[in-house]
Amino acid sequence: MKIAIGCDHAGIELKKEIISLLNNLHIESIDFGTDRPESVDYPDFGEKVSQVVSTGEIERGILICGTGIGMSIVANKFPGIRASLCNELFTAKMSRLHNDANILVLGGRIIGKDLARAIVQTWVSTPFEGERHCRRIDKITRIEEKLKR
Repeated sequence: MKIAIGCDHAGIELKKEIISLLNNLHIESIDFGTDRPESVDYPDFGEKVSQVVSTGEIERGILICGTGIGMSIVANKFPGIRASLCNELFTAKMSRLHNDANILVLGGRIIGKDLARAIVQTWVSTPFEGERHCRRIDKITRIEEKLKR
């Protein structure tokens, strides 16, 4: 598995922790920035990660901003993206099991490093359950297709 990762200035430290975790799990990460503490606009980095996941170039992504709300809004504008803001383990697990979430969003000012690492580990290791949930994912896809017209 390969994961695209991006953040704004509020997520730099958490992003470093997550990249280290992914390396330890033998999961390749592609860093789309930022690495600078100066204020930047989260949509710029949310767009980069969401684009490569939306096109299928990279299977999954992780985005981090102060609360995770802004990155969630950006990511879910892209076709085929099912971005989930997760601040605890249950939603991380369910976002994969039931929603086949392909982008995990974290709030860098909301959760600590240990919890973030646990959330990421849960999210990357939880498979999509399929079955009845496929019908629901298909309905989301049909809504996206209707809105494109």
